[in-house]
Parts: sequence; C-alpha cells; structure tokens
Amino acid sequence: MARSFRPLRAAVAGLVLAAAPAGATTDSIPCDASLQARQVAQLLFGRNVEDRIRVSEADWSDFVAREVSPRFPDGFTVIDSTGQWRDARRGSILHEASKLIEIVLPGGGDDRVKIDAIAEAYKRRFEQQSVGLIIGPACVRF
Repeated sequence: MARSFRPLRAAVAGLVLAAAPAGATTDSIPCDASLQARQVAQLLFGRNVEDRIRVSEADWSDFVAREVSPRFPDGFTVIDSTGQWRDARRGSILHEASKLIEIVLPGGGDDRVKIDAIAEAYKRRFEQQSVGLIIGPACVRF
C-alpha cells in the first residue's frame, strides 16, 4: 500500500493556511510596472513507495513529457528536492527524494483543471496517495 507524501514545504504551507479562515485572502505586495501579477503553482511529488524509490529519472522524464508539457507548453521549472514527513505508524521522521514543479499559471479558466489532472495522473501511475499543491500570488517578469 502506498503512503502519503508530506514534504516539509507542504507542512509549512499547511500551517499558514490553517491559520487563515477558509476563503480568506492574504495581502500581497503590489507589482511594480516592470512586473505582472500572476498566480504560481507548486506541485510536490514524492518518489518513494514503501520506503524505496519507485519513480526513476526515466519514469519522471516520461511523466513530464506526457502529462505536464502538453498542459503547460509555455514552460515550467522542475526542481530536485528532498521531502520530510513524520510517519505516524512508526513515529519517526522520514526523508524521501522528491520533485517540485513550479508553474507561472497562464491565467486560463482551466489552469486548476490541468493541475488537478497532472496530480491525478501521478497518483495513479506511481501509486501515490497525494501530490502536494501550493498556489499563491506572484509578481513575474520574463
């Protein structure tokens, strides 16, 4: 049975979100004239199942080519990372190889649908219980 991926970043984000009431917005710094206000999504992907790496680099590259690139062809960033989470069953802290994808969302009405489709495809293909998701405001320039 696959276990849930709970990276430290998601835990911190969860604490921030838990402090705000549902539907509340956070204040953001206004973008100056050289920057554009956009939303940025971070997807957090664990690579382990049952304490072993299940998602190889080749598997990851294939997943990105099939699921991420077609949905966000204008670009995104992939970051190698390490997640940390507490295994409640064992009462211990575990670390796992992970990937983080950061996408400056194009602002289409279907952005969230595309993100959810990527997460669902990953969970199905690699026997994961969850994919972390953080969406927040940003000022961007390309």
